[in-house]
Amino acid sequence: MTRPLAPGPVTPRRQLGLAQRLLRQPRFVAGAVLVALFISIALLAEVWTPWPVDGINMKARLLPASAAHWLGTDPLGRDVLSLLMAGAASSLLAGAISVTLGLLAGALLGLLAAMRGGWLDELIMRAADFSFAFPAILLATILAAASASGPGLDIAILAIALAMIPTFTRVTRASAGVIWQMEYIAAARAAGRTEWHIALRHVLPNLASPLIVQATLQFSIAILAESALSYLGLGVQPPAPSWGRMLSEAQSMIFTAPELAFYPGAAIVLAVMGLNLLGDGLRDALDPRLAPLRRRLPA
Repeated sequence: MTRPLAPGPVTPRRQLGLAQRLLRQPRFVAGAVLVALFISIALLAEVWTPWPVDGINMKARLLPASAAHWLGTDPLGRDVLSLLMAGAASSLLAGAISVTLGLLAGALLGLLAAMRGGWLDELIMRAADFSFAFPAILLATILAAASASGPGLDIAILAIALAMIPTFTRVTRASAGVIWQMEYIAAARAAGRTEWHIALRHVLPNLASPLIVQATLQFSIAILAESALSYLGLGVQPPAPSWGRMLSEAQSMIFTAPELAFYPGAAIVLAVMGLNLLGDGLRDALDPRLAPLRRRLPA
């Protein structure tokens, strides 16, 4: 009679690294490709465009797509592809600066609220709730009226950054409040570390994952906000190109040259979709527990 084989040692399941988890997320890969494409176009536009973005040529107005002008020309005879490339630089720059400013200010306020607690925590969080009543468009209007230079890209960036601070404050406060209750925080206090040392050395690094994901998602909102402000004349001013301003200029030609509105609209949609896919992929990779739950949720 053959004796059954003794079970061998159980091999622990190999933990995948962050890069491997990211590459296994189709949403992340698709979003990263789209975002990398727009970043490459924006960087290229800083040194080269097929035609000068301010090259007005009324003899070449409203030309169809051709070998010379791949996407045709606008009512002022400017090359549409060149305007789209330069507009990508404006939108991405505005989004990057506004998200960075909102992240820094919001994370600092959230850390302060979680660290101090009490009346200061209540004051910061109620101020954040009150700030939601002032969207970026309203803030840009107020700032443009108060500024001596009037509306412009700098005013739009500041308005978008101010509108994003409450979101980052709430995300930081919610995550930091849990971390401050951990045992290693109590050990750091017992070792005589100051509150700010604990906040910056132990709490803030553990907030990196939710803040990175939130910043990626807010980036897409910033691009939409910049496009909306430029469309309303509160963002990028002529002759600088912008996707939102291209849409504004194309609305009077919607029946004669609808492609002039389609191109910048498609660019905004693809850029926002890429950033949203990137954020979703980062969220699933940084917190794998959310992935099965997200798959079970109804569409």
